[in-house]
Amino acid sequence: MKERIVNTLRELRTYALTKTGLDVVIFYHEEDSYLMRFANSAISLNTNEHLILLEITAYSGSKRASYEMITDLSKMDEMRQGIDIAAEMVVHAQPLNYQPTIPLYTETFIDESAYDEALAAISNTERLEFFNRAVAGLETEQIRLSGIFTSGTNILASINTRSEHLLYFCSSDAQISVVLAHATHKWEAQAEQSAQKKTDLDPEILHRELKFLLERYQQDPHVRLPLGSYDIVFGPAAIADMLSMMRWIGFNGGSMKRGFSFLKEEQVGKPVFSDKFTLVDDPDNLSTFPFKRDLMGIPRSRFPLIEQGVFKGFTWFQDDADEFGAQPTGHTVYHSSLVLQPGEQEISSLDELAAMPRQKDILYIPFLHYMNIVNPSKGVLTASSRFGALLLKADGTVAVPFNVRLTQSLLDIFGSKVSWLSRASVAYNTSSSYGARNPTAVVVPQFMLVNDLEISHSNPSF
Repeated sequence: MKERIVNTLRELRTYALTKTGLDVVIFYHEEDSYLMRFANSAISLNTNEHLILLEITAYSGSKRASYEMITDLSKMDEMRQGIDIAAEMVVHAQPLNYQPTIPLYTETFIDESAYDEALAAISNTERLEFFNRAVAGLETEQIRLSGIFTSGTNILASINTRSEHLLYFCSSDAQISVVLAHATHKWEAQAEQSAQKKTDLDPEILHRELKFLLERYQQDPHVRLPLGSYDIVFGPAAIADMLSMMRWIGFNGGSMKRGFSFLKEEQVGKPVFSDKFTLVDDPDNLSTFPFKRDLMGIPRSRFPLIEQGVFKGFTWFQDDADEFGAQPTGHTVYHSSLVLQPGEQEISSLDELAAMPRQKDILYIPFLHYMNIVNPSKGVLTASSRFGALLLKADGTVAVPFNVRLTQSLLDIFGSKVSWLSRASVAYNTSSSYGARNPTAVVVPQFMLVNDLEISHSNPSF
């Protein structure tokens, strides 16, 4: 298959060379996706799809026009017609106010390091068995299972008229979300897992977490929290989602130039965050489904973003770099490989967190739902805890809080109020289920304690 894709792209390039006076970039995306969905303790959907997307971009000076098509490798005439359409479109395009850079690949680069054949070939029987083990003995007439197991193979490739060389990336991925919901009381317990290879799959981890949460939700009192400040332990989902948001309104150079970032050029090289906070873009970490070269052909290596609280610099997409006269940083990719370095706290599981001695109440928030931006220039986000939260009381007992809302700045959450980060880390899958398959994960500490954060709203019920 790889050879056929490469040969097809080179044949299309040869055809594109006939378009005199134009440069043409051909981007190929193939996905083989599988989804098993559960609802009401039964399989509600079991489906798969195989798609090939071709994006053809034609350049004429500072003009640019793109045409996308769903196609098949056997439809060479149809793909050539796509090149014809893009070439016709660019004639009528308005010129940009900058000169876009067209990639010049000096060598062919093929990367299949993030592909695991065993995970790509996982069967429906194995998906079902995973769910059965994750919830064994936990379902009742009142507590019902829902969730998803999605997995697949992703192939990205690119070639253009500047060079016969091309880029080719192949990866495998899986994303699992298991939810146990009480039919009468309307609460939910949720656990998730990310996998880049089949040996990453471990239903027992999910089972232990779900069992612990069910015990808490069924045995401990449910309470409405008074408004005020709390010491909050964030779980990996909450941490990863906040870091993903920071990618857009924090260290993104184009966002900064457009006034959509809470970080400024004069802050580069200065302490901005907690000295416990070190964030890097690490394309050597396979659990992030990395790009080891960006789509401009720039080799990617470990890129420090924040180092012990010091802001090290902005990332630049090529197009933003062209527009604002900046130096591209190898970040013309569909996702970064964000890794938040772990801390020193020896806590690796939820039951260990609950058993930890504490001097005051601690609010545990594993997920931040409905996250949105309030003020990008200040880094202010708002989100709700919904389910899974726990109030770990100073006397050693546990209560289950109803939904609370946080409206906070990322500068505060990752700033001087950070108390500790756990030594244990995990890859949390942040992939979207909408649009083209783009497996994405952020590696984060299992837990992070932040002191004195205010909750802005507290619900009287679930």
